[in-house]
Amino acid sequence: MRTLIDRIEAVIHRDVGRGMDGVFRASRGGLWGAASALAATAAPRIGLITGFFVPAGDPPAAETDGPAGAALLARGFAEAGLSCRLATDTVCGSACRAAMDAAGGAAIPIDTVAPGGTVDALIELWRAEGIDWVIAIERCGPAADGRLRNMRGADISAHAAPLDRLFSAGPWQTIAIGDGGNELGMGHAPIAASVPLGSLIGCVVPADFLITAGVSHWGAYAMLAALTVTRGDWSVAMLAGLDPALDRAVVEAMVRDGPAVDGVSLRREATIDTLGMDAHRRVMQAARRIASR
Repeated sequence: MRTLIDRIEAVIHRDVGRGMDGVFRASRGGLWGAASALAATAAPRIGLITGFFVPAGDPPAAETDGPAGAALLARGFAEAGLSCRLATDTVCGSACRAAMDAAGGAAIPIDTVAPGGTVDALIELWRAEGIDWVIAIERCGPAADGRLRNMRGADISAHAAPLDRLFSAGPWQTIAIGDGGNELGMGHAPIAASVPLGSLIGCVVPADFLITAGVSHWGAYAMLAALTVTRGDWSVAMLAGLDPALDRAVVEAMVRDGPAVDGVSLRREATIDTLGMDAHRRVMQAARRIASR
């Protein structure tokens, strides 16, 4: 089981030009740790956190990376009979809703917080709901100076709610998925030594388990594949999420109805980090083939 999951992790540890190889080495085994710990919880109640607003986008909108993967994960959890809800910023809410609806998760609640708002009520809600696992995927987090920055080093704090406080509030265990160093969960990763502008953008908030990938969206694939391996009673639901047609439909719905933009090209197009869906399909299929064995 560990060997299969390590092979799935190797599929997503492919740098796409961000200088992440050192981070991959340091975080190796993170997928196994996250999947095996989550699978050991009989019936986890899961909170997802995502949304990365792109103020320089055309138009300014949430980026495609993050909400699309969160929607696939939420669909898998819901199909496995698990309780799940998602938190994001108000400015990313419509993109997350479009992704969730396209994935078949129309009944999954989405909690939104305005940029500059407070998360105190949401923390209490999640505690009252019995959330015991929180997964952040492609969610910006504060650097050493408390500011939130994109990979270009631009300060986007004015466009983000303080969902890092929700992530760290507990009593839940935390999993983070990221691809550049400025995301929640990267607090113990060697970002400054590996990633350009790492000392400026590196998020200081750690996670109990960190999954790194060339593209955060691939981390969602890997998590679905790993949970297929670790929980036989969830395997049908998780494998169903590894469907290229579903994946494409989710991203296209986000772009059309969100709207959403590619976080790298800044354009309103059905791509993630400038890669077309055929490129992502190949990664998804590689992870699925391993999990199916």
